[in-house]
Amino acid sequence: MKVGLHIPDFTWEGGPAALRLRLRDVATQAEQAGVDRISVMDHVWQIGHLGPPGHEMLEAYTTLGWLAASTDRVTLLTVVTAVVYRDPGLVAKAVSTLDVLSGGRAMLGIGAAWNEAEARGLGLFFPPLAERYERLDEALRICLQMWSDDDGPFEGKHYHLDRTLNSPQPLSRPRPRILVGGSGEKKTLRLVAKYGDACNIRDSAELAHKLEVLREHCATEGRDYATIEKTVQTRFDLGPNGERVEQTIEHLHELAELGIQVAHGSVSDVGSLRPLELMGERVIPAIQSF
Repeated sequence: MKVGLHIPDFTWEGGPAALRLRLRDVATQAEQAGVDRISVMDHVWQIGHLGPPGHEMLEAYTTLGWLAASTDRVTLLTVVTAVVYRDPGLVAKAVSTLDVLSGGRAMLGIGAAWNEAEARGLGLFFPPLAERYERLDEALRICLQMWSDDDGPFEGKHYHLDRTLNSPQPLSRPRPRILVGGSGEKKTLRLVAKYGDACNIRDSAELAHKLEVLREHCATEGRDYATIEKTVQTRFDLGPNGERVEQTIEHLHELAELGIQVAHGSVSDVGSLRPLELMGERVIPAIQSF
């Protein structure tokens, strides 16, 4: 099993003036600890269960560019890009750019979007849910076409591209991996089976059921279930002095038994760096064999 670090909160000691250096320190410490990947949210306001809307929130792809310059090994992605916040041609271009400038370490995380309040607040495009899913399907097809030898037009119901030229192409081969985020059984997990290299499902009591639904969609789509990387979105709370390390390891073992390959989540008090040290010293070595 592998561990990924998700950074959803930037309201840290020192405020905005200290943010870039603290974020660099968090990323480099995480890389030294042995995490496989680092992600950020694609939100423009903070989300409700993490804090009030006015807490600090950085734009996702600008932040990933900074993280690319601050790290050497980890995979970089959003969990997940809101499909309607940017036209898909620009998303494919942004991920291509990140991949080139990071030396082939970009991954596309994408989903149907949900935060209507922030979208309305900043005037971002936010159609009804059914249309967002239609656009997600088309966006995935556009990205796949732009990361191929086909630079011809794309004609969909919602998107019309005269020429899908993308230069430079990503360094990742055969292309950047695609993670489709979300647990929706009828549409999201079907899109994982149809287009995704990875899923990202919330850590909950329904996890085993969600994975079984994904397996069923794979059978319908003629997709080998084993080729999809199973990732779970979770939270690591090791305790101020590591009091919950063993509990965390035990839970990760339970996730591995379900077939989860990457436990990807936020770390409590990550800005202090100490939890990342504990991850590197005790958690990550313990799960290497899972």
